[in-house]
Amino acid sequence: MNDDQIALLIEKVGNTIELVRDKQEEIADDVTKIKEAVYDPDQGLYARIRELESWKNTSSKMIWTLFTTVVGIIGAFILKSFP
Repeated sequence: MNDDQIALLIEKVGNTIELVRDKQEEIADDVTKIKEAVYDPDQGLYARIRELESWKNTSSKMIWTLFTTVVGIIGAFILKSFP
């Protein structure tokens, strides 16, 4: 190899390294954004799941209360119908 070919090869390697560095920075930025979306205490994925679980527990309690009330009303109606 002559000096021109070596210089061209070194330039190509340098460009490739620069490209890899740019892509690595882009990936690091994307990972940071993903972490923020998942772990943000107010708007993150875990916060949303926690809100859904809380809503589920509350609605489950309300459904059971409503069911118990309806069964009680039906029972009272039946007992009142038969003297």
